Amino acid sequence: MHPLAPLLRTALNATSRVAPALAGRAAFTLFARPLGRSRPRSSERELHAAAHTDRLTVNGRSVVTYTWGDGARPVLLVHGWSSRGSRFADFVSALRDKGYSPVTFDAPGHGDSEGRATTILEYREIIRQLHARHGDFEAVVAHSFGVLATFFALRDGVVAHRIVGLGGVGSFEYLVDAFCAGLGLNDRLKRDLRRHVEGLLFPREPDIWERFNVTYRPEEVAVPVLLFHDEGDGMVPVAQSRLIAATHGERARLVVTRGLGHSRILNAPDVVAEAVGFAVSGRVGRDEASVS
Repeated sequence: MHPLAPLLRTALNATSRVAPALAGRAAFTLFARPLGRSRPRSSERELHAAAHTDRLTVNGRSVVTYTWGDGARPVLLVHGWSSRGSRFADFVSALRDKGYSPVTFDAPGHGDSEGRATTILEYREIIRQLHARHGDFEAVVAHSFGVLATFFALRDGVVAHRIVGLGGVGSFEYLVDAFCAGLGLNDRLKRDLRRHVEGLLFPREPDIWERFNVTYRPEEVAVPVLLFHDEGDGMVPVAQSRLIAATHGERARLVVTRGLGHSRILNAPDVVAEAVGFAVSGRVGRDEASVS
């Protein structure tokens, strides 16, 4: 939830009654920007500093990338909204110990990259460029919004042999629904926000509410998928990962955790161990299981 949710709810809903266009534009501005720019945590700093940093350019903005290892057997790590690549520190350490080469980035408006906002199209472009630079990925490990972006990129020519999703979003429309529900915005504002998303973020992109979803043409991402999602996730409901699992059928497995929420799932030792084991071997022993 936005830290100023009660104030924004009152202001935006009131404005929508007298100046709907202004309120819709304000809601869109909030929707399109991450909540602040986080720094590496103390537990992440040593590993973060040991990375080889590089840059790529997306829509004229510099995007910082991070790699570890010798470049052999790359595994891509895709962070979520209002996050950064350093949040995967435990995965980086485990993958590096097994001889793999973790690769991650800070999306525009996040971490140390330029800009104030980003889109799923820019995530796709970053992943494309990293694929061109590092070759096919042994696996992609993605969190939250990064899961949605990963499937979108893999339907568009990026190659990865396995996918691990953590607290993943499966529906693009859910992002708007959750944003409006979190702020308590009225139906008029929700309609206006959808129009702004269509007209301003994606003016030349048809059928975004269908085409950006994980459920769109799942046969084009015919690789094994392992999903972790906490039953008490307060940001993304476990129903989103169940949607992904159902869409990909026998290729997908879902592990439901307890007590980890949306963020701590990235650092839970059992989750990291099983996810990395799957990322490097494709083997998994649970199906709609539970882990505390």
